Amino acid sequence: MSISLKTPDEIAAMRVAGQLTAEVLDYITPYVQAGITTDEIDRLCHDYMVNVQQSIPAPLNYAPPGYQPYPKSICSSINHQVCHGVPGERQLRNGDIVNLDVTVIKNGYHGDSSRMYHVGETSLQAKRLCEVTFECLWLGITRVRAGAHLGDVGHAIQRHAEQSGYSVVREFCGHGIGAKFHEEPQVLHYGRPHTGIRLEAGMVFTIEPMINAGKAAIKTMADGWTIVTKDHSLSAQWEHTILVTETGYEVLTTSAGSRQKPDWIGAT
Repeated sequence: MSISLKTPDEIAAMRVAGQLTAEVLDYITPYVQAGITTDEIDRLCHDYMVNVQQSIPAPLNYAPPGYQPYPKSICSSINHQVCHGVPGERQLRNGDIVNLDVTVIKNGYHGDSSRMYHVGETSLQAKRLCEVTFECLWLGITRVRAGAHLGDVGHAIQRHAEQSGYSVVREFCGHGIGAKFHEEPQVLHYGRPHTGIRLEAGMVFTIEPMINAGKAAIKTMADGWTIVTKDHSLSAQWEHTILVTETGYEVLTTSAGSRQKPDWIGAT
């Protein structure tokens, strides 16, 4: 396994890509309302990336081994869709929750982030799932520092999710990122403390827990991309791109509209 440690110049480029990614999510926020289709959301994001930012939407035509090229510029996963939802003609409805996942390429480097959105008035159950998933993200992030292990990150996420009555999707994980969309290491959202790869300053990867209100089991839809919960329970996901530093971490995908770390979660 080869994990690249980013140079100062690469880190600077990734800060730019990360900020642009977050700004796409800021831009689209007011449009996420009942009545809009996910195709329209995709078009708005695509046009903003290409025409305003002069960046490249990484998902468009992305084709890892065994997959057909992804046909859209973002992923939009609604309610029981776990991840990789393909935008289409479906209109958002009052009460939906939706994850929008954006990856921008700028000057050859990637930024990757996703957020949960509430459409109109959502149920208390949906709100709690989204909130606990956001807390899981940050509990994982705050375990990141040089000398820690990836198992520390996964354990913090898994413990909070399961103590809250939820389950962690295991088939998909975070990943290294840089000049390539997906690099080593794989970042599992479950695990045991003090196990797994030892973190070093200069590593950059995503943390992106997928948390289900019901059981962890998932399946792939006929489009070959969209992942859903088998029991049709709600699923939520939040994602940031993280740089490992000597003393902790730096979140690369932040902007004026990003939600901040919950106050009750400590720095480390």
